[in-house]
Amino acid sequence: MLQIDTWKRVLIWLVCVTGLLMALPNAFYTRVEQSNDAKAAIELGIDTPEMQAQAAQWPNWLPSSLVNLGLDLRGGAHLLAEVKVEDVYESRMEAMWPEVRDALRDERATVGTIRKQDSAPDEIRVRISQPEGMSRALEVVRGQARQVQTLTGVGATDIEVRAEGDTLVVQLSEAEKLASDDRTVRQALEIIRRRIDEVGTREPTIQRQGADRILIQVPGIGSAGELKGIIGTTAQLTFNPVVGRGTDPDAVPGVGETVVPSIDENGVFYIIESAPVVTGEELVDAQPSFDQNGRPAVSFRFNTSGARKFGDYTRDNIGAPFAIVLDDEVISAPVIQAHIAGGSGIITGNFTVEESTNLAVLLRAGALPAGLEFLEERTIGPELGQDSIDAGKTATIVAFVAVLSFMALSYGLFGVFANIALIINVGLIFGLLSLIGATLTLPGIAGIVLTVGMAVDANVLIFERIREELKSARGPARAIELGYEKALSAIVDANVTTFITAVILFAMGSGPVRGFAITLGLGILTSAFTAIFVTRLFVVMWFERRRPKTIEV
Repeated sequence: MLQIDTWKRVLIWLVCVTGLLMALPNAFYTRVEQSNDAKAAIELGIDTPEMQAQAAQWPNWLPSSLVNLGLDLRGGAHLLAEVKVEDVYESRMEAMWPEVRDALRDERATVGTIRKQDSAPDEIRVRISQPEGMSRALEVVRGQARQVQTLTGVGATDIEVRAEGDTLVVQLSEAEKLASDDRTVRQALEIIRRRIDEVGTREPTIQRQGADRILIQVPGIGSAGELKGIIGTTAQLTFNPVVGRGTDPDAVPGVGETVVPSIDENGVFYIIESAPVVTGEELVDAQPSFDQNGRPAVSFRFNTSGARKFGDYTRDNIGAPFAIVLDDEVISAPVIQAHIAGGSGIITGNFTVEESTNLAVLLRAGALPAGLEFLEERTIGPELGQDSIDAGKTATIVAFVAVLSFMALSYGLFGVFANIALIINVGLIFGLLSLIGATLTLPGIAGIVLTVGMAVDANVLIFERIREELKSARGPARAIELGYEKALSAIVDANVTTFITAVILFAMGSGPVRGFAITLGLGILTSAFTAIFVTRLFVVMWFERRRPKTIEV
């Protein structure tokens, strides 16, 4: 008999109502978005009457999750950046020099005195006074090598050591350079993601392209220049011993030293040791604060390793100046007054409150391991995004009207049932998009429009099958029951194959293709549900109420 158990009916209606409730906030997008932003600001402590008024625009008891609008719908910034992976080689060599120096000093009786020579950024050149001890020097330095920690570099070491006369040359191996390049891009990707997350942007797209490029798309941000300001600063913080101070920018530093300008003191340049005592990588926290004079500053705290090194250096160098260097500029060069234990301190300078806050964000997110070269940048204005939304709405409305008219004219009352299910279907799609926090793009709208057309396919199969059964002189109840039963296999086959295609598009595609795949895949699930269960429930409820002797489909 044509019947549906009560618990199944309750479950079907529950799914429909829940999906439509989840989709409801998207009908009041601006109001709900303002309310969500205000509630987030209040949680952060910005509790003003204006914020309270905006937060009250949407009731707390209603769902407030929204479909995130992509870059092409909301407007925003698009950047394609290339990571300068070669920058890391020089810093690796600088960090390795103290180890090489200390190892060779322990062998002074054999190799004599050592002196670092000018060299390329990716190598260290050390001249020894007793060339006859070169074999021992090579052995000692090769003992500092470590295994490359990648599958492709199995069996290889991170450095190559050779002799050129009385000069020992240390270089990164090719296997280590490949591993270093991969680590650098991965680290840059993660740091860019953290920096953008710190400023609270919605649903950014940050993904690797090729060997050394990163694609960054951030909806809702003002311009590509603003986005570059957030992520383009390397924010490399180091704490270096000061060798000298003067006004000559062309002063010739000694080996292992460098000349850097001062931010606060115009025309003043510091000569500092290139090898830092502590780096920003050993910071665990940085927060905007104020110094003892009430001026904006940044307080910081090191991890255990950094705290130990910072404490040891300040203990052994009381009375000596100590440069705090940010991106090759001295922001402060205080004289060490006492042993600083505990690994915490404060960075002072001529900061504004905004500058100290931004600096704390950059330091907290971490330093970019290498510089970025922006190969492509675009700003998509909100007006263009609104045009895309309007075009998508028009396409969806046209598709809706055409499909609804066709179904109503072709199948009469049964077509009306299918149309109601189609409207529920689209609501369920938006409800699922809101629930999973998916991003809707212009290709995603195309996926919804395609779903509108595909959604009635299952109903067409069912209704045509019911027509065939009616021609066989079966009763209305039996014709409807057989129509749904015999069309089920064709519906399942068609939807499963299309869903597999959507999964492949999502797994293999990127950006716009993924947006299309998401809405297409969700649309297939909701279409199958509404065709097999919702329209059948409408038909059964109608049939139970009217008990017609004959039906026309």
